[in-house]
Amino acid sequence: MRLTSDFTDGSTSMLKIYNSLTKQKEEFKPIQPNKVGMYVCGVTIYDLCHIGHARTFVSFDLVARYLRFLGYDLTFVRNITDIDDKIIKRAAENNESCDSLTERLTTEMHSDFDALNISRPDIEPKATEFIDEIIALVERLIERGFAYVASNGDVLFEVAKRHGLIPSWGRAFPFPPPSKTCTLGLSPVSILD
Repeated sequence: MRLTSDFTDGSTSMLKIYNSLTKQKEEFKPIQPNKVGMYVCGVTIYDLCHIGHARTFVSFDLVARYLRFLGYDLTFVRNITDIDDKIIKRAAENNESCDSLTERLTTEMHSDFDALNISRPDIEPKATEFIDEIIALVERLIERGFAYVASNGDVLFEVAKRHGLIPSWGRAFPFPPPSKTCTLGLSPVSILD
């Protein structure tokens, strides 16, 4: 049996997605009719892929395939983080360059994903290809007060500033009230400065 869809009139089948803010399923409505942009944060390439990567990327591959099946014009972007403290440390441990490490592990990642029949994204940018843009964006965030440079040199989001812009902070997910610092990833973030 072959599944087909004919959306020559520009329509698509109705897709409902759970909205964690309203706590109900709602009809998916793209910003531009019939066009969908999907960005998925990809792998930080410092080691071989593991089962968690498989679960994540099989899931997003399923979403991408379903959107295309429904007739949406999908642009699927999945980045590769090819510069990071873990990458620098692992390259030093292996006595190889960061470029050598990330090229080798990107090839391994593609091989693993191919074995799982995970489709390649339409666009797969590497972080190192956009360093100037990343620096400019971080500088703008600092200038506008949405981020700050911590004492160790890391740049952290200023959650209190963001909280002021979004009065419904935490409504989508039942987070406990924030304390003096809130941990995002491994970096403490000030919310009451």
